[in-house]
Amino acid sequence: MDKGHKANERKEILAKLNEIHDLYCEGCFLKATFRKEFGKTYAQSFCINQCTIGEMIKRYGEKLTGVSRT
Repeated sequence: MDKGHKANERKEILAKLNEIHDLYCEGCFLKATFRKEFGKTYAQSFCINQCTIGEMIKRYGEKLTGVSRT
């Protein structure tokens, strides 16, 4: 895979991650409630480990780590 293709794939993944975050995470009631009641760390842990959107974001993150910057 050449550098240009890797860069394009990386940009596409980052764009998708931003889209998912903007669509589902911004203004999320659960995230806001958990952050207020239990703190930022708990809310982040919930999002990463229990939320279906967080699981989707993790999968894209795994793809992203497979696409190196070089």
